[in-house]
Formats: sequence, C-alpha cells, structure tokens
Amino acid sequence: MSLDSHDSTGNGTVAAGNIAVNDPLRAEIAAAVDAVRDTTPLAQSLTNFVTINFVANAQLAVGGTAAMHYSGEEAGALDSAGASKATYINMGTLLAEFRTEYPAAARDAVERGLPWVLDPVGAGAGELRGEILRAFHETPPTIIRCNASEAIALAGIWGLDGADSKSRAGVEAHDEIDAAIPAAHALARFTGGVVSVSGAVDLVTDGECDFRLPGGSVWMTKITGAGCSLGGVTATYACVARPLVAALAAALHYNRAADSAERVAEGPGSFQVAFLDALWNTTADEIAQSPIYG
Repeated sequence: MSLDSHDSTGNGTVAAGNIAVNDPLRAEIAAAVDAVRDTTPLAQSLTNFVTINFVANAQLAVGGTAAMHYSGEEAGALDSAGASKATYINMGTLLAEFRTEYPAAARDAVERGLPWVLDPVGAGAGELRGEILRAFHETPPTIIRCNASEAIALAGIWGLDGADSKSRAGVEAHDEIDAAIPAAHALARFTGGVVSVSGAVDLVTDGECDFRLPGGSVWMTKITGAGCSLGGVTATYACVARPLVAALAAALHYNRAADSAERVAEGPGSFQVAFLDALWNTTADEIAQSPIYG
C-alpha cells in the first residue's frame, strides 16, 4: 500500500484515504487495547536515566506492567521465568557497560522468540552509541520507534538504503518524515518488522504498507520522555499483538491521549499529568476509530 499524499494542514503530510471504519485492522487495534487492560502484560525496559519514571508510568497507565533495569542478565532471567513478554531498549543515556548489556538483552529476546522494541535515541552521535547500534544488526528489533533523523542515521549505521549523510544526528528530529520514508522502508524490510516514525503526522510502516496517523499535541515536544515512553508503551502492546498492530495501537493511543490532555492543560506540567490520566481513560473504540490514512 503506497501513499498518494498531500499536505492540507501545514502540520504534516497526510495520505489521501482514511482506512474504513469497519476495516479488520481497526478491530485488531481495539482488541489489542482490551488485551493489555485485561492481562496487564509485562514489557521490561532498559531505558534512559532521564525518562525512566515517565516510561514506567505510561506503561502502567495504558494497563501494562513495568520493570526497569539495565542488565542483560536480568533481562534474560525475566524472559526465562516467563515474566516478561517483550523487551524495550532505549539508547538515550549510555554507560560503558551497556556495550555488552544491551546487545545481550536483545540477543536473549531473539533467542527466546520474544518481541523487542528499539528506540535508537541520538543514532549517529558518538562511538559508544554507534557500537551498540551496530551490534543490534545481528539481532534486529521487532519494532523500531524513532524520529525521522534517527531512522535515517540507523539505516546508515546498518549499511542499508535510505541513509543520508546530511541528516543531523541527535535526540531532536531535524529531518521531515517524508525524508525518512526510504530509510524506514529499508529498516522494516531488513528486520522483517515495523518502523514507527514520530512527527507532526506519524508514519508506521512494515516496508510494504504505510500508514499515516495525524493528531497529538505540540505539548508533547515540551515534556521530557514523550518519545521514550511511547517506545515503552509500544513494547507493552507488542506483548499482545503482532508488530504492525502494536505500533499502530501505541501511536494512536498516544495521539488521542495528547489531544485530550491539551484541552485541559495550562502548561507542560499539567499537560504531563493530564496526559497520563488520558492514557488511562481513553477507550479502545476511541483509539481504534482514530484517523488512519494509508
């Protein structure tokens, strides 16, 4: 499915056709939301120091369970005990020991057939970060959750099509979503999974089918951890749904919750509180019937 798209709002590119309200994909999304709330699955997180609290709270707010640590050995223990159903690895803040710990956690997930989600924060910036990301080439993630610049940089690190030497590395996105489409396709095809690229209008792709998800709030850029926590929530959904559905459900859930929070917030602090409340209160039908263009 390709995108015949245009920009009608000035806030991002939106594809021409909205997925029908009775499309089976929407039923899968609603079922994933209900399954998380009914089963409270555990997706363990190896995530960064700055946002760890928000990641855990977001996973709890959508109905999941959180376990936060930095150890590949502990990741393996949770996997082998059957406690964790997915793993989330976030590259935001690194220590030297993560050179072995993070690849070990990814390797354990792959060996056990469990999904894992990568947020390649700051891809392209620094040798340690590059070394760890190169190691993931051997045990690729099920879902990559990133911004446009990170998608382009990661494609370059893995030697895939879609890389652009002009893309600026770092935490904040400098490239537009459309510039990342070739990289996102290449990454999805290489991993056999899904790439979720956040922006004014989000892009979710499995390398063959592209979906655009409008919505969300500018306030998301004014709080720390919005993207990191989306990665954690994506892993929560990956516990109960196939990768494409997990990535769509997480991004749509975030967009609807952000829409709701913006209506009552008076600034970044109150927005963050309202956003967590909205993650908890937004219904499965509201999430599944959100605009999906593809």
